[in-house]
Amino acid sequence: MSRTTLGLSETVQHYVATVGIRPKPVQTGLREATSKLPNAGMQICPEQGHFMALLIQLMGAKKCLEVGVFTGYSALMVAQALPDDGKLVACDVSEEFTSVGKPFWEEAGVSHKIDLRLAPGTETLDILLANNEAGTYDFAFVDADKPGYDSYYERILKLLRPGGLLGVDNTLWQGTVADPSVNDDDTKALKALNLKIHADERVDMVLLPIGDGLTLCRKR
Repeated sequence: MSRTTLGLSETVQHYVATVGIRPKPVQTGLREATSKLPNAGMQICPEQGHFMALLIQLMGAKKCLEVGVFTGYSALMVAQALPDDGKLVACDVSEEFTSVGKPFWEEAGVSHKIDLRLAPGTETLDILLANNEAGTYDFAFVDADKPGYDSYYERILKLLRPGGLLGVDNTLWQGTVADPSVNDDDTKALKALNLKIHADERVDMVLLPIGDGLTLCRKR
């Protein structure tokens, strides 16, 4: 939930956008299309998208997973970073929002890499597990309903291979996770997951102050 990195001034944000990343026209086009929506703030910031793409390239990832597609910018970034025979299983429940991104996926020539599943995320993840795909995914990204994060986390850990990487978005939640007085359902879910991941010996982890907070978990 942040089109910019939390805490950056407008001047620094502009500098990062100018010299810190190399956006392709199709990426900029999808961001501009999304910016016209009333809930455009759900889109990750461009530096986060480029950071994830670089991680995928560094890992040599070929099989990826995303829970929470919105208009498809993060899916586009991941798919463009994958080799031509790579695959991204993209989970969402909204035909309306995901349809915004489809023309841009086509324009970028990556539609064949994106397997869009329109169903509740836990259902799709359970199907993947039932299909004996545990331990076969290289990279996963979660940016969906916050109370569902713990369920996604547990299932994705089973689906990732040892050494695979999970990115969990919004783990700073505009700073409210550090405020004891804020206890709405979304914030409580994120606070609980942050503490769980911090203590979880199944993963190596770091919470990065990029976008609205991005926690990276490497499965041991």
